[in-house]
Amino acid sequence: MSSVTATKKQPKAVSSQKIAHARASAPVLVTGRRDFFKYRDLGVADASDGALRAQVMSSSQGLSRPTGWHYHECDGQFIYMIKGWVDLEFEDGRTLRVEEGDSLFIPGYLRHNEIRTSEAMEILEVSSPGVMGTTPCDPPEGFSA
Repeated sequence: MSSVTATKKQPKAVSSQKIAHARASAPVLVTGRRDFFKYRDLGVADASDGALRAQVMSSSQGLSRPTGWHYHECDGQFIYMIKGWVDLEFEDGRTLRVEEGDSLFIPGYLRHNEIRTSEAMEILEVSSPGVMGTTPCDPPEGFSA
């Protein structure tokens, strides 16, 4: 019986992606889509050559009014609630509260509205691709603006 020696596969050459290390002690703050949030860029969009975007959104004041119906121009948006909570309503009629330790994936172009938040909150948000547009829209039938 012959023995076969396993050969180690060499990893494929990685595109132009690189390592991103965002230090909490040196946050990179950027402008975001909501003026009541502070946005900390984690360097993922640049490191992934635009494939992903990751940021931490934080607020020390609660949402004073709903954001209004909108959708995001992306393949998908993933959030992980680090601190606090947010209530969202979706075009399918569902209302969800995302609390500390919860996560939520929102498919791209799905209409939704943030309607309430805790006073203080912190959210990790990841989207694909690295550039995500936000487009206001009319509420779905049966919902108010």
